[in-house]
Amino acid sequence: MRYSILQLATQALRRHRDWTPAWRDAAPREGYDIVIVGGGGHGLAAAYYLAKVHGITRVAVVERGWIGGGNAGRNTTIIRSNYGLPGNEPFYEWSMKLWEGLEQELNYNAMVSQRGVLNLYHSDAQRDAYARRGNAMRLHGVDAELLGADAVRQMAPFLDFDNARFPIQGGLLQPRGGTARHDAVNWGYARAASALGVDIIQNCEVTGFLRDTSGAVVGVETSRGAIRAGKVGLAVAGMTGPVAAKAGLRLPIESHVLQAFVSEGLKPLIPGVITFGAGHFYVSQSDKGGLVFGGDIDGYNSYAQRGNLPVVEDVCEGGMAIMPMIGRVRLLRSWGGIMDMSMDGSPIIDHTPIAGLYCNAGWCYGGFKATPASGWCFAHLLATDTAHETATAYRLDRFRTGHLIDEKGVGAQPNLH
Repeated sequence: MRYSILQLATQALRRHRDWTPAWRDAAPREGYDIVIVGGGGHGLAAAYYLAKVHGITRVAVVERGWIGGGNAGRNTTIIRSNYGLPGNEPFYEWSMKLWEGLEQELNYNAMVSQRGVLNLYHSDAQRDAYARRGNAMRLHGVDAELLGADAVRQMAPFLDFDNARFPIQGGLLQPRGGTARHDAVNWGYARAASALGVDIIQNCEVTGFLRDTSGAVVGVETSRGAIRAGKVGLAVAGMTGPVAAKAGLRLPIESHVLQAFVSEGLKPLIPGVITFGAGHFYVSQSDKGGLVFGGDIDGYNSYAQRGNLPVVEDVCEGGMAIMPMIGRVRLLRSWGGIMDMSMDGSPIIDHTPIAGLYCNAGWCYGGFKATPASGWCFAHLLATDTAHETATAYRLDRFRTGHLIDEKGVGAQPNLH
């Protein structure tokens, strides 16, 4: 629904009471063509594209909590397509192109801000690696600029260029990268999918799977009753392992907590997104002025949406290494998302060995930026039973055949086995 300026002003004078719901809070029906488990960005985007692109509207998205209560509201909002391997780069560039038209597509302000993503390098070897990545990006038609120290200093003069241990020699810039508002992306997809007839069913936890005599999945058991389906797709991020186990399926992923942080509000400072090349630290500045940043996953398996103090210290040390000026800035709050880490750092969008059951998982650090393309490709798989051309490498059996997509520094950490 479009709101005129008069309608917005009227609501403001009424203290924003009595807004109509953005999407229908549906009750489960007996059956659907497709049930998607997981009401995060990936599941909602898949449902939207099933209806919009493929004309399949008998679709339900079942979410055990509320829309926006999982990883969708617990990330650092970065969007980019600066990958180096052919299995990843076309997919993430497709996602970037979808980001660029998303607000017009959904008629919703997702606050997509293409302020640029700058990856700093601190050694000759790292410069060469970034040059190779930048060349790979350009071969796929993606914007990339290798900058020297002077160019980086002009963009971000507040960085510590003279750090004896981590001197900043330059950076790899993707000008089209940036950030988007994480929860608004979810709300926009939810509203658009609901308007096309998709049922969004909240507070509906999957407790098991319905099977026919051949063992194929033909629906889900939930806390709100059984729901039959022609196909079932899993898009539950860090909870993929426990949910898949209910179908007797073990996947090559582990779940870890990834913490994120926001500081008190500051005057405009960070021009875009900046990453530390000699450690794992990435930072941007929100529209409210807070520095939004993160780093490594916690080093142990967990399903808790909270982290630990050693990682807080490690992430803040990374920030201090490139921006000592933030030492007096107050840390306002932190939160944790549950990452489903695959063994090669790249995702899975594929059939499972169980007929009728499909999987969208293993997003590691890349889940939010992949949201539009993940939904598009998962919808394509569910609708056609074939992989989308940009996601053909994301096969589940690559861990058995050895066709891994090992994007070092982007996905899994060395301590994962």
